[in-house]
Amino acid sequence: MARRARLKADDAIFHIMCKSISEVDLFKEDEDKKKYLSLIKKYKELYKFKLYGYCLMDNHSHLLIDSNGADISKVMHCINFSYAMYFNRKYKREGPLFKGRFKSKIIENERYLKTVSLYVHNNPTDIACYKTCPEKYAFSSLGIFVGKRRDSFSLVDYGFVMSLFGNTLESAIKNYYNLIFRCNEEKLKEEIEFQNEKTEYNSERIILVRNFKLEDIIEFIASKMNISKFQLYMKYSRKLVHAKALAVVLMRSLCNFKSRDICNVLGNITQARVSKLSTIGIDLIGTDEKFENIIEDFIKLYS
Repeated sequence: MARRARLKADDAIFHIMCKSISEVDLFKEDEDKKKYLSLIKKYKELYKFKLYGYCLMDNHSHLLIDSNGADISKVMHCINFSYAMYFNRKYKREGPLFKGRFKSKIIENERYLKTVSLYVHNNPTDIACYKTCPEKYAFSSLGIFVGKRRDSFSLVDYGFVMSLFGNTLESAIKNYYNLIFRCNEEKLKEEIEFQNEKTEYNSERIILVRNFKLEDIIEFIASKMNISKFQLYMKYSRKLVHAKALAVVLMRSLCNFKSRDICNVLGNITQARVSKLSTIGIDLIGTDEKFENIIEDFIKLYS
């Protein structure tokens, strides 16, 4: 039986749930959860999506992702495939880790976004020691939302969601936290509606349209790295690794290119090499001050 096509939209916010196969926990120890969060950060840098909340439980995960113009299937494939490779290598196992495709539902309005956000952050109350203090659970973003923990992975764009719960940060935190413990009540959906009022948050969403031209990326990287455009098409050269890596990142991020598309563009390169270059490029952006704003700089120049 053919699989139903996944509903997607470039400007959609998604509630994502990933579950492991029944006989294996998705996360066996805290280090596994940290690894998953680090992969979310890695691909957030690449695809420029926004994360409005998360909760990692032992056998499943919840993510609230604003695709911001990216293809949600590509985003989740990268995260989950990379994690499964890590998990199987670490625990010396073979075969699938995730139970089928990830589940996703488009969040169609603010009311549903509020409900889902509260539901995701309520998950740790199923663990006895966090039943009355879910904000202390280290692998949920609730503590970040209510100001009890810093965002050590720099992952969560919480301002947009919190702007829906009050007209000041103090009132938003109070309203949000009180509702966490009531999100299983039937009356919640009626009671989470607050009066429409101006807030101090910028709650307008600006979507990044991924329609940039390949030619502009090649020209930009050549200029940035002080090389000729033709050198980017040359066969492997150690001197050109960083230039090609950054070009690959921009093509994946801003043109929604797949690995095989990039192979066709650059020539004389395998999909495995494209994947390696992508990792090198993301690491450069994350560790080298010269390149930390390269995606934003390109967007400003060619928008």
